[in-house]
Amino acid sequence: MSISTPVFLDHHATTPLDPRVLTVLERVQREHYGNPASFGHAFGWAAARLVEEAREQVATLVGGQAREIIFTAGATEANNLALLGTARVWEKHRRHLVISGLEHEAVAAPAAALAGWGWELTVVSAETSGLLDPQRIADALRPDTALVSLMAAQNEIGTIQPLGVVGRICKERGVLLHSDAAQAAGRIPLDVQDLGVDLLSLSAHKMYGPKGVGALWVRSRNPRVTLEPLLHGGGQERGLRPGTLNVPGIAAFGEACRIAREEMPAEASRLRTLRDGLLDHLVRDLDGVHLNGAREPRLPGSLNVSIAGVRAHRLLGALTVLAVSSSSACSSAGTNPSEILRGLGRDDDLARASLRIGLGRFNSAQEIAFAGERIVEVVRDLRRD
Repeated sequence: MSISTPVFLDHHATTPLDPRVLTVLERVQREHYGNPASFGHAFGWAAARLVEEAREQVATLVGGQAREIIFTAGATEANNLALLGTARVWEKHRRHLVISGLEHEAVAAPAAALAGWGWELTVVSAETSGLLDPQRIADALRPDTALVSLMAAQNEIGTIQPLGVVGRICKERGVLLHSDAAQAAGRIPLDVQDLGVDLLSLSAHKMYGPKGVGALWVRSRNPRVTLEPLLHGGGQERGLRPGTLNVPGIAAFGEACRIAREEMPAEASRLRTLRDGLLDHLVRDLDGVHLNGAREPRLPGSLNVSIAGVRAHRLLGALTVLAVSSSSACSSAGTNPSEILRGLGRDDDLARASLRIGLGRFNSAQEIAFAGERIVEVVRDLRRD
């Protein structure tokens, strides 16, 4: 089998649009151009039906109810609505927020903004395994804690966090729990009732859906969660997200959720086999390969390794046939070590030598074998320089 290059192995950054999702997107864009808020004619009714069908599909993926889904432009907006919308409700009574040190900027930045507005912020560090110890969350809670935010799965290293345990702790203490599930939804089973979360953020483009659409699940009972909107100007989405709905994107998002739910068990098993085979290949053929984060629990297609003796920016520059990324953030001054990896105890050299590899639905076994061979070849060449 011939390999078409570059091979896309950056599925934590985004995913290609599934052809089945694209079919829905194109059909709705072409045939259902009505505004779902237009209640007086058939075009509006048809668009509204599509939105409600998608709302049901998204809710079913995470074990919620359709009326608990608020559509947004993506997980970043959903995260901001969850944190800032909760803060506006609670600020007169409680002004303490807890987040993990593993959070994406889409949570860390609004949390920092709240700290700038007078909230007290506690950031709880993870263990060297890349997993959060729930007891650290319990120890951080105070009588004035309004909200805890803990991601479902870490976006750099793929470790799956103990949401269910943290959910029980928060419930016992009367504290709300939000989770950024952008990386986890559609890849591993999530049930908001079992996990005990109160707010959950989702993104379509992380699960083979279109960019520019996401959702926030908001618990409606036990307890009923109340948010203040960040935007004003219309009554859409229960007044929490005004503006004309992106009907084609929402319908495609619903189809992506349906496919993910049906195919998740088989796809997760396939990706674990490919991922573990790639890791074994690298460890067998190269010295100094360090897996970042616990081997399990980990997202099925997630692999993050530091390779001693090379710098990630040089490795990426030579791996033009592979679309992979580094955990390091690049600036004009050079390559900075990943704060996530430094938090796990990696020294600066290893933190600068990391590769984030994200396998996905359309990767073949032949592509992964090719990737392993190419990484080994390039690392050996760089070490000889």
